[in-house]
Amino acid sequence: MERTILADLKEWKKSCDRKPLLLLGARQTGKTWILKEFGRISFKNTRYFDFSEQNSSLSLVFSGNLDPDRILKDLEIFLEESIDLLNDLIIFDEIQEEPSALKSLKYFHEKRPEVTLVAAGSLLGVSLSSESFPVGKVNYLKMYPLSFHEFLRETAKEMLFHEYEKALQTHQSSSLLHSRLMGHLRDYWITGGLPAAVNAYMGNRENQLAAYSAARTVQNNLLKDYLNDFGKHAGKLNSNHIRYVFENIPLQLASFVDDSVKRYIFKDIIPGKKGFSPVEGPLAWLEQAGLVYKVPVCNRAEIPLKAFTKPNMFKLHLFDIGLMGAMLELSPKTILENSYGITKGFFAESFVMAELKKSITTGIYSWTERNSEIEFMIYSDDSIIPIEVKAGNRTKAKSLATYLTKYTSDPALKLMDCPLQPRGKSPIWNIPLYLSGRIPDLLKELPTNSG
Repeated sequence: MERTILADLKEWKKSCDRKPLLLLGARQTGKTWILKEFGRISFKNTRYFDFSEQNSSLSLVFSGNLDPDRILKDLEIFLEESIDLLNDLIIFDEIQEEPSALKSLKYFHEKRPEVTLVAAGSLLGVSLSSESFPVGKVNYLKMYPLSFHEFLRETAKEMLFHEYEKALQTHQSSSLLHSRLMGHLRDYWITGGLPAAVNAYMGNRENQLAAYSAARTVQNNLLKDYLNDFGKHAGKLNSNHIRYVFENIPLQLASFVDDSVKRYIFKDIIPGKKGFSPVEGPLAWLEQAGLVYKVPVCNRAEIPLKAFTKPNMFKLHLFDIGLMGAMLELSPKTILENSYGITKGFFAESFVMAELKKSITTGIYSWTERNSEIEFMIYSDDSIIPIEVKAGNRTKAKSLATYLTKYTSDPALKLMDCPLQPRGKSPIWNIPLYLSGRIPDLLKELPTNSG
């Protein structure tokens, strides 16, 4: 399974000011696999240490002082093999389970910078670590579920993926190519991007229905694992509140009509609780765990966007579109036939949010003024780019037109079910939904507007 983040790992290895790397992400996003693959491709040997293994003597390595030379010697004793400090990759997996190992990264940077050391951990576990965090002493990468681009590269035939890439370069795709890509997009909306679900789908593709069923079984099992994590890290009372909030997200999104997702509503989420305050902690917990994405709502579209937001005004999306379908018990057949009525709008919007999160390093916002709403706003250079999402048959961009009467944007993007065409004279550029994650690439080399 080819992951885009592998290129980032290779760049990190070559960096002249390299520090120990901390790879963070939600559970089951593929952190362990990608680090082992990185080791296989780029190093003589990979020395793998898993801190999640129970009854392991590995914890004894970090029970003394955190001098790197002592630790390295003890790691060799643990392996009963020598470690080549200049040519081997050392992996500390599930590092949140051993806080002292997390703290030791600081000393590896200061005293043994030649050692190639990567650590993987859950976003939540690392943030809750009891040890002091090695601020400024590590490099960071975040791991997300597979993007649609990665899913397509894995599941489509080489020729189709080549045509998809070619369309990105030429800014043009045929109706037939668009139809095929929309079919793959609906497959992705069923499987989502968690590697275990994608692998289950791929392993059963001789029977399409069996493939979808296998992916859904994995998703349901992963949901149980996430719910169990709540109790492990948060305690019984807090875990119940976190569960209420987590399970309410798809239900709340599904309550909106085939248009734009509205801001998050706090009423009746936690029994007997009202307002923002009771859900603030559970929401922060879910954000730290990487399981939800919060989109602040702006009441003005001016730089800096953050200045026009409020803590209790936001939209909320799950981090994986496949889990969304599983939690709503939407059958694969329903998604394939595009027959899920009012839920189409929020499904498309949640997909776009997850794709933007994987591809954009700056903030992602929403905009609301009076009766007009724009699903997303992002920065491109020093400009604000509005992005409207249309999933159903109503594709008129009324809110986008209203936005453009008040604010300047060239281009303004409308994501919808349409083939990709070169930009015309209008500032509004129609982009197919499956290219949501490639917006930075599309904006990078925009053709000059002839108007």
